[in-house]
Amino acid sequence: MSRDRRSVRRLSVLLVGISLLFAGCHDSWAHKKRKGSASGDSASPVMERALKLYEGEDYYSASIELFKVVEGESGDNEANKERAEFVMGKALYKLKFYSASLSYFDKVVQKGASHPHYNETLKWLASLSREVSDSAGVLDKIGKYNKAELDQPALSSVRDELYFLLGKYNYNKGKFKEAVALFSSVNPKSEFYVQAKLFEGATYVREYQAKPAREAFVEVLRVGAESSDPKVKPYEDLANLSLARVFYSVGQFDQAVKYYDRVSMDSYDWPNSLFESSWANFMLKQAGYSKALGNIHTLQAPFFENFIKPESVAEALTVKATIYFYNCLYDKAYDVIRDFNERVPPLAQELKHIVDQHTANDAFYDYAVKIRDGSSGLPNDVERAAKAVLSDRSLARRFDYVKELDRELAQHEKADPAWKSTAVANAVLTDITLQRSLTVNETGELARQRVSRLVGELAQLIKRVIKIEYEILQGQKGQLEQEVIQEQQISSNARATEIGNVRVDDEHQYWPFNGEYWRDELGYYRYRLLNRCEKLAPEGAPTGPTGP
Repeated sequence: MSRDRRSVRRLSVLLVGISLLFAGCHDSWAHKKRKGSASGDSASPVMERALKLYEGEDYYSASIELFKVVEGESGDNEANKERAEFVMGKALYKLKFYSASLSYFDKVVQKGASHPHYNETLKWLASLSREVSDSAGVLDKIGKYNKAELDQPALSSVRDELYFLLGKYNYNKGKFKEAVALFSSVNPKSEFYVQAKLFEGATYVREYQAKPAREAFVEVLRVGAESSDPKVKPYEDLANLSLARVFYSVGQFDQAVKYYDRVSMDSYDWPNSLFESSWANFMLKQAGYSKALGNIHTLQAPFFENFIKPESVAEALTVKATIYFYNCLYDKAYDVIRDFNERVPPLAQELKHIVDQHTANDAFYDYAVKIRDGSSGLPNDVERAAKAVLSDRSLARRFDYVKELDRELAQHEKADPAWKSTAVANAVLTDITLQRSLTVNETGELARQRVSRLVGELAQLIKRVIKIEYEILQGQKGQLEQEVIQEQQISSNARATEIGNVRVDDEHQYWPFNGEYWRDELGYYRYRLLNRCEKLAPEGAPTGPTGP
């Protein structure tokens, strides 16, 4: 019995010794693990080092360590990896690698509200939207959030900006009700208020609601009148142009002309507003013919070569010919048609050749860049027309984004060789290169579509001119269709009636045009027009109020 107790005691000592041995081994292993990785919720030394480097504004070094955490090389848990993703996005933003920064923030956004830094990311997306164009995809990331998520107190400093950005996203997606709710939520004291009101008005226009659209645009004008900020002026011009279009769409052509006239000469849209105003004046018949012709004359000034849309120049000629036709001035109408035929069909053919010759998107992009900088080797008139259509705002923003990506590539190339040899540098380079390739492809495709659309529009105008030319020839032969004859009631004894008598007030001078354009005369040209018809409007003439 005593021997059995001694055996048990010996066994107990042995088991305790074995337990202590294993305990010692576990402690030794745990100690080694803490030296290189995380335990539980604590951050690994790699993560701690990354955070210290970030706080010390050594963003290049911080990115190296953060990449190790994100890729699972540090042994950190999922929470620390998610934090590293967020901090990596911030570090790359600080380094001005905006494309790669957006990619890391996208990792956060894709996980949604389950990501611990999902809400914080909104601030950084707002910051990115100021640095890159919409084509970079920032709006798509912001579009993952809803309005309620924007209302959290932590976002108070950027809330109005986010309302505006999320509103733009919904506008682009055709979610007009949600867009209006967001635009109307922007505080009137916010710097984004005027832009939000413009988009609110544009949204109502898309929904064919003229009254609230007008109210939104008028609000922009009210704010502009009370503001001394020069940045507001372009928005005033856009509001005036938008109001003019609203009034034109509902047939209030005199009101449309009033707002077209308020677009300033310094506005990017002034040349195209002159063209649109020509149509509104045309619809006013004899009360507007003189000014319509004056606007078209203005558009022929060399100042507008790179601003006016080529299809607008061509269409303006059709308006001019039609005005002469409706006033039985057949010779003048035919002169305009001859001018059109000498210029427009050859231009359309050259532009079609450009589209047919560059079928690959990247090849079209490269050629479009040459057109935009004036080195394409095309004839001057063709290059001007192509350049004008490629200067479309949305398209121009895409070209600008490619330039931004080129800047990031150049920055990467000039970075410290020690950083360039790291895995994170390779990842950043891959991201920028891929994003540039995608953007070039998208921009090239869109540029080709713009030029193709221009070719199609010119083709339609050519068909319209053929019809006008036929009517002119019939009029010259005295073989107009019966309804046109009834309208015109041409008589060889009828005296020509002057239309658009130019009245000069105390603030203006009458000065005959001598073939030379002066900038301070632009927009003030008027035509004295003789109507050789007994009645002022043949078949097909626009309806509208008549004037003295």
